[in-house]
Amino acid sequence: MHNAISTFFDYFILFYSGGIILSYLLMIRFSFKRHKKRKIFHDPEYTIEILRDSPYTPGISIVAPAYNEEKTIITNVQSLLNLDYPDYEVVIVNDGSKDKTLELLIEHFDLVKVPYAYIEKIKTKPFRCVYATKSDNPLFKKLKVVDKENGGTKADASNAGINVVANKYFICTDVDCVIEKFALYRCIWPLMQSQTRVIAVSASMRMLNGCIVKEGQMEKVLPPHSLIPLFQDLEYARSYLIGKSAFAAINGMINVSGGFGLFDTDVAIKAGGYDGDSFAEDMDMIARMIRYMCDSGEPYRIVQIPDICCWTEGPPTLKVLARQRMRWGRGLFQFFTIHRDMLFKRRYHTYGMVSLPYVMIFELAAPVVELSGYLFILYLMLSGSLNWETMFLIFFTLFAFAQVLTMLVINFDMKFKGSFEKKSNYLWFILASTLEPFIYHPVIVYFALRGYLKHITGKKMVWGAMTRKGVKTSQ
Repeated sequence: MHNAISTFFDYFILFYSGGIILSYLLMIRFSFKRHKKRKIFHDPEYTIEILRDSPYTPGISIVAPAYNEEKTIITNVQSLLNLDYPDYEVVIVNDGSKDKTLELLIEHFDLVKVPYAYIEKIKTKPFRCVYATKSDNPLFKKLKVVDKENGGTKADASNAGINVVANKYFICTDVDCVIEKFALYRCIWPLMQSQTRVIAVSASMRMLNGCIVKEGQMEKVLPPHSLIPLFQDLEYARSYLIGKSAFAAINGMINVSGGFGLFDTDVAIKAGGYDGDSFAEDMDMIARMIRYMCDSGEPYRIVQIPDICCWTEGPPTLKVLARQRMRWGRGLFQFFTIHRDMLFKRRYHTYGMVSLPYVMIFELAAPVVELSGYLFILYLMLSGSLNWETMFLIFFTLFAFAQVLTMLVINFDMKFKGSFEKKSNYLWFILASTLEPFIYHPVIVYFALRGYLKHITGKKMVWGAMTRKGVKTSQ
């Protein structure tokens, strides 16, 4: 019996590890072809020049929820108002702030209540009113502030913003993110190029920790020098430049980050908007939109662009990381509970037949598989049956593959001039990839399992505040 279990475990780990490596090799191939094609055929400066002067460039609404942001709200909104794009509006949703967030907005931007025929296309907590400026400043004319009762989640506030957007497309972001000056051009271009309807565009996001910001715009991109944000910066780079790029190549995108993403307003509303009760609202939104398009029999695309369009501050401490990862773990489990009917359904094309099975096997199940592996290795050690040579061979194969993957990520990033001016800054990525299997990975596996447990037991869980340390500013 013991030998049978041991043999089963050996083969299971071998095939599971092989599946991970094979899937990444395929993703590398798809993402490399996509990046190479974009490098040859895409000229960002020409794109901006064409879109800036074209009468056909569509308008975009930026939706940014704000809750108790009095310390930075004015600077952050001014940053959004200073983006370069011919036709856009900024919709700030005051989600029942208890501090002076709304008062400061009213005072600084000379806002007044305006009559507004609010139509609740997506159900949210009660709407109060809309503010617009009475100032002659043309920048302030872009601003619209929605005041509502607190809904407890960013999703509820985002839905209220979607209800009032005036444009065909909207970008959902966080009010404290730093958005690249030409980000709107970069997001709208693939939509205008495509003959198939593009319902969402995902752009790369990176860590703001360690960077230097001047007047709401990125002045100098530097790697985080704290371990937790550094690990997450590498994780983001790997996800956007390889994972999401590969899934976009087969039109099987899993999610568009809630921190920054462009959406087709009409499809988002008809799909029901964000789920205010979801802990994985970004995945849930894409699932809803894909379900709507497939059930309607309409072709669609979801695009991933490699350009870094947004920087966000990552968890600075282990406590904040724990809240984030438990929420993500619970959200992933919750997501498959809700959308399990889309799994292995040809009706949902690549998303149902490839993307969801991949996430279920190699992301949802991974923490459970790893915990089982740790426990079985411990059992084999105690019983004196552990084959040390085989264990170290598998470990070092995976470790070496992870280092190769990191070098590819660095190569892709350098090609798109996405991150650091000095090549020496990439040494921090190499440091992170070397330490990741021993420090970061076991920790996030543990937090993911705790998130699963909270969902299974039905234990109440709140979003919790992201405790931010702030960023360096240049005068």
